[in-house]
Amino acid sequence: MVSSDQLRIRKAQETDLPAITDIYNDAIKHGTATFDTEEKTPENRRQWLEQHSQKYPVVVALLNETVVGWASLSRWSERAAYDDTAEISVYIHRDFRGRGIGRQLMQQVLDEGRQGGLHTVISRITQGNEISIHLHTQMGFETVGVLRQVGKKFGQLLDVTLMQKMY
Repeated sequence: MVSSDQLRIRKAQETDLPAITDIYNDAIKHGTATFDTEEKTPENRRQWLEQHSQKYPVVVALLNETVVGWASLSRWSERAAYDDTAEISVYIHRDFRGRGIGRQLMQQVLDEGRQGGLHTVISRITQGNEISIHLHTQMGFETVGVLRQVGKKFGQLLDVTLMQKMY
């Protein structure tokens, strides 16, 4: 486990975009945590970062000043009635998983979302990711449903568990 005095979490900056992009692209290429299938560019991630705000933050985890993970709260929908609802994303560099970094990132981004005025946070977790479901449960999320075979990646139809946390 990485202690909170070893790990520094702060708001993401433009200079973090290469690391954020690399971590996300690794998840695109090698996992099912995201249903994106085409790699992103730092420019694409710049536009993505610009869409975030105090209410929808992006934070990074630094270990020895190296970005080892990131978390974000993104708008759930462009429709105004959903403005107090966000979707959470958490990605950790493959060499730093299993050390408690995801939990610390989740806590920070959830705290910032609450302070920004969010009411509800949604998470979509691909089947087979029991570690993520366990972590979300520990962080106060509840399972609200399963969408059957809604994504196809690596030639496999995949279910998605929907989890929700209300402040």
